[in-house]
Amino acid sequence: MSTESPSSRVPEAVDAWRMVAARRGFEGRVALSALTRLQGLLHDAQGEASYTLEFDQDALLQVPYVQLRIEAELPLLCQRSLERFLFPVRIEQRLGLVRDEAEESALPPDYEALLVPEDGQLHPLDLIEDELVLAVPVVPVNPDAPEVQADWPAREEEVAKANPFAALATFKKN
Repeated sequence: MSTESPSSRVPEAVDAWRMVAARRGFEGRVALSALTRLQGLLHDAQGEASYTLEFDQDALLQVPYVQLRIEAELPLLCQRSLERFLFPVRIEQRLGLVRDEAEESALPPDYEALLVPEDGQLHPLDLIEDELVLAVPVVPVNPDAPEVQADWPAREEEVAKANPFAALATFKKN
């Protein structure tokens, strides 16, 4: 846990290694409308996401990391009912900070690797947006939407067209 109390305003960019050394934390809220890459996946950009970021180092393995906690209700378009619904998202992710890809293999299995640029600068809101983008389902379906179950029998012409030998069957009957 952070030794310093979390800040309510996250800077645009932070030095990852200084944040780890200082065991800094940030918490706050961000409007969904401020997350431009996420907007294309949403029905509309109404709402916000609350987040907590904690920079620290694993006591046993000495692995620097950032712990993300994100909660949001994303407005999506149900592909079954074509109506807007709120998709609840609760994310808790530990990102192991690595300088190069070789360090990635040394991370514990419960860590996701985050390649830190050479200058050490991370953009916290980009991390939050990345996790939210990954949380959006490929085909959003409201679990409360009624299931569409219908038996659509094929017409005779469709069956005949689907079978390339159907024409031969008519010759055999004659």
